[in-house]
Amino acid sequence: MLVVFFPSLFTFAQSPSYPFRDPSLPDDKRIANLLSLMTTDEKIDCLGTRTEVPRLSVPNIGNSEGIHGVVQREPRNNHQPITTTQFPQPPGLGESWDPEMVRKAAAVEGYEARYITNSPQYDRQLLMLWGPQSDLDRDPRWGRSEEVYGEDPFLNGTMAVAFIRGLQGDNPKYWQSAALLKHFLANENEDGRNHTSSNFDERLFWEYYSVPFRMGFQEGGARAVMAAYNAWNGTTMAVNPILRDTLIKQWGVDVISSDGGAVKLLVNPRHLFPDQEAAVVACLKAGINQYLDTYKDQLKTAVSKGSVTVADLDEALRRKFRTALKLGLLDPPELVPYTKIVGTTEPWNSDKDRDVSRQMALESMVLLKNDKEFLPLDKKAIKSVAVIGPLANSVHWDWYGGTPPYAVTPLEGITAEAGPDVKVNYADGSPEHEAETMKAARESDVAVVVVGNDPTCGPDMGHAWYDTPTEGGGITLPCSIPSDGREGRDRETMDLYQEQLIKQVLIRNPKTVVVLISSFPYTINWTQANIPAILHMAHSSQDEGRALAKVLFGEYNPGGHLTATWPKSADQLPPRMDYNIRDGYTYMYFKGEPLYPFGFGLSYTSFKFSNLKTSSSLLSNNGTVTVSVDVTNTGTRGGDEVVQLYVKHPLSKIERPRLELKGFQRVTVAPQETKTVKIELPASRLAYWDEKAKALKVEEEAITLAIGDSSANLPLSATVNVQ
Repeated sequence: MLVVFFPSLFTFAQSPSYPFRDPSLPDDKRIANLLSLMTTDEKIDCLGTRTEVPRLSVPNIGNSEGIHGVVQREPRNNHQPITTTQFPQPPGLGESWDPEMVRKAAAVEGYEARYITNSPQYDRQLLMLWGPQSDLDRDPRWGRSEEVYGEDPFLNGTMAVAFIRGLQGDNPKYWQSAALLKHFLANENEDGRNHTSSNFDERLFWEYYSVPFRMGFQEGGARAVMAAYNAWNGTTMAVNPILRDTLIKQWGVDVISSDGGAVKLLVNPRHLFPDQEAAVVACLKAGINQYLDTYKDQLKTAVSKGSVTVADLDEALRRKFRTALKLGLLDPPELVPYTKIVGTTEPWNSDKDRDVSRQMALESMVLLKNDKEFLPLDKKAIKSVAVIGPLANSVHWDWYGGTPPYAVTPLEGITAEAGPDVKVNYADGSPEHEAETMKAARESDVAVVVVGNDPTCGPDMGHAWYDTPTEGGGITLPCSIPSDGREGRDRETMDLYQEQLIKQVLIRNPKTVVVLISSFPYTINWTQANIPAILHMAHSSQDEGRALAKVLFGEYNPGGHLTATWPKSADQLPPRMDYNIRDGYTYMYFKGEPLYPFGFGLSYTSFKFSNLKTSSSLLSNNGTVTVSVDVTNTGTRGGDEVVQLYVKHPLSKIERPRLELKGFQRVTVAPQETKTVKIELPASRLAYWDEKAKALKVEEEAITLAIGDSSANLPLSATVNVQ
């Protein structure tokens, strides 16, 4: 029976009764016993991505990418790829403004990882999932914007906490899977990341860049992280003292992984160490205990020389094996509830996982414009619809997504939703098929133009790293379209090159909807000024087309909101390597008028905010105030509103952002219904970093609370005195 539950535990009952097998003993004693039984070579082997000790029947934890679904798209050990549920990219998850929905999506991912690990036919272990990506989208030109939730530290941190809780589960003793956060810290430029430094002061470290990580560890319960390629203030993250001083000592992090190829970057191009051995040793001393690089022979040599001791190895593995205990890998299977995740029906083919995928896709959709209630479309009133564009008949996958069990394209979704009485005219919008495109637009009642970026910069690009000594931490070949970006390559522009196609379609059909499927903001000024309706969604949801069609035809009322400021021009942004966000980055410091503000999103109905109240006019520095507001649906359709709570510090004695998100809640309201939304605001959320005291402190001040549906629309306010 044990081989059914967990094949790697088959030998559990047959192995000697070592103390590390006894769940009644304290964790430290169990790990100490295990380390005492291991050889030096076995210890070094476990500092890679495999933690198995076959001689002692210790199973492997296993790793997989997992920022929006388990990634098993490539053949391994003569086994074929495994399909898994694929959710929208993190910007789409963030645009739902629904942490509970994000938790459910991550719970699906964690469950599928356990199922694969527990199932003998797959013969692979992947209980440490590399996600959530907890960096911040400081600059919309960043090539990896597709991997993070947005630009705000509290929003990103809230989503990271939800994702972690979903992955790790709600059992009080054991984890379903283990979350590994990426990439600590301030990894927000791709061009030159193998040698650049992200420079900013301590206040921005504590109040902005580290916030999602801190929340993920302290509130979400994660204990693993990946160090970034870049340096902070001149010190490369893989050897930065902050790994021990803050991550390990203050936040209780157990596993600190290097990024792929990051160790060799310390030798070339950074020239911090003379060779790979010295770099490997330095990383171990700094706190790295999981290498994604060449390291084994170097550590063996270092041990023989005495520059690394067995005690050093034990310290590193002591932290790492805590994760094995949390996953129940050293306990009798009957004590671990997650060993029972087995069966003949793959979870990604179940109604349960599909329902979560479908709802997540719907909630991620953002309505950016709807002039004169152009949407939703009435399929009883139209006879034909043109579906046009390079993204109209495909679902685009990214480097950190897996292979889904199915994928619904926009064309497929619209065709199915429109029904047999509506003719669908498809054209790919390419120059080669311009005549067909214009004919489809001209001869249809409505045109839907589906445009956006390619997350991999084109089907022929693959992992097209430059073939240099810095491969792995360097940059990729240029994207064929300058406004595209991805890992290893920042965007050269934010202009949407497909706006020319939109213009051509609009001339033929004034009833045109633009669907922008993108990983990041675009400066679509012409489209905003001229197109009647615009929708935005992120890439890579297996239910992309289904969700789009249900929104277009009014079966679902979109309620997503943006999680980044969309500028009108790149000229409104500071230089790319300026990590001092006070110079004009994010809604907190943005200069000028944006195209779309942070938090923006429309609906097919209308909402009114009223009756703002606070549970007290006073807030102690260790207390909590409850903020309540009535939300009334003043329209004729049910819909979702995102109530956003911002804080201003008009009388602060120190420099503060002009506006800070400190609470939010997505709420569903029926037509003419009023719901009271309550948001808890703990004083700790108002803390700033006191550089003299080297601590987070809550200032005595009068703060202004502002409530609305975006950072630019805050109709209600109240004052609370913090004591």
